[in-house]
Amino acid sequence: MDGSIAAEDERAASAPAASEVLSASTGAGAARRRKAVVLTALTAAVVAVLAFSLTLGRYDMDFGQLLALLAAPFAGGDALQTADANVFFTIRLPRVLAALIVGAALSGAGCAFQGIFKNPMVSPDLLGASAGACFGAAAGILLSFGSLGIEIAAFAMGITAVFVSYALSSVIGRRMGGVLVLVLSGLVVGNLFQAFTSAVKFLADPNSQLPEITFWLMGGLSSVREGDLLGLAAAFAVGTVGLMVLRWRINVMALGDDEARSLGVDVKRTRLAVIGFATLLTSASVAVAGMVGWVGLIVPHLARFLVGSDHRALVPASMLLGGAFLMLVDDVCRSVYTTEIPLSILTAILGAPLFVYLICRQRRSS
Repeated sequence: MDGSIAAEDERAASAPAASEVLSASTGAGAARRRKAVVLTALTAAVVAVLAFSLTLGRYDMDFGQLLALLAAPFAGGDALQTADANVFFTIRLPRVLAALIVGAALSGAGCAFQGIFKNPMVSPDLLGASAGACFGAAAGILLSFGSLGIEIAAFAMGITAVFVSYALSSVIGRRMGGVLVLVLSGLVVGNLFQAFTSAVKFLADPNSQLPEITFWLMGGLSSVREGDLLGLAAAFAVGTVGLMVLRWRINVMALGDDEARSLGVDVKRTRLAVIGFATLLTSASVAVAGMVGWVGLIVPHLARFLVGSDHRALVPASMLLGGAFLMLVDDVCRSVYTTEIPLSILTAILGAPLFVYLICRQRRSS
């Protein structure tokens, strides 16, 4: 009798625990489904914006014409010899795809940096990648490199700037240590390369080279052609795969270095790998599009509103949202005025007020 009563008590005591476990698993499943729905919706939005952007330009076309042009490579004959097909495949399609890739790359890099540095207010140029790339491009213009040479110089100097920042922090960090030293090293190196860029502008020809440098620094995709997409797409593929593989480690790194070590994560190597892949994305983007500010800072916040702080969903959501965002911004840049508007002007107009809102929101929550 006593044994049956004890068994009933045990079952009664275990019932709430079982219900709590079931409720937790149900909630986790609902959260996963919600993230899957959001990512699916963002993917559909990217496809819709891509199709819309391809119909927009100096010579507008309807969706029927767009489908006909996209089918032209498979139709054979003289379908690719028309003026419309030439403009579409050599100018419009590469430009729209470049906007998609650059927006996704900068947003993914910004998301990764915000995760590993545990600071939602950092951007992809934290360690000087953008400043280094700008110097490389300005130097290439000064030395009369071709368009490919300018892109290679910008890409190489962006990588070099981050390497110098990391090396400097490693030397200083032997005594001081910590992420703060890395951030301060990036600040120093970034300002140093900005000074180099100013020196190049001072030496440039004011009638030909200086306007080209100035326009390049303001960002734009007007000069992108199909050949420019090859290097950009390759760097984007490598960087994206790397960040996707490391997404769960970024989650752990966001908890703090001590917690990450206790969970078996090699903090130094993981941070270096994430910085490397994010820098690859940033340098390749700046090499093709010039300086495009605010995208890598603001878009991850918008994605965080949609899918939360889990980087397994946050990284792809940021990339999808960033690609759609920059395609729309570029649509405005090339459509609303007779002269093309630089990308950085519109991204700053849109990004600055939103950044102020985020700061106010963070203050209220704290």
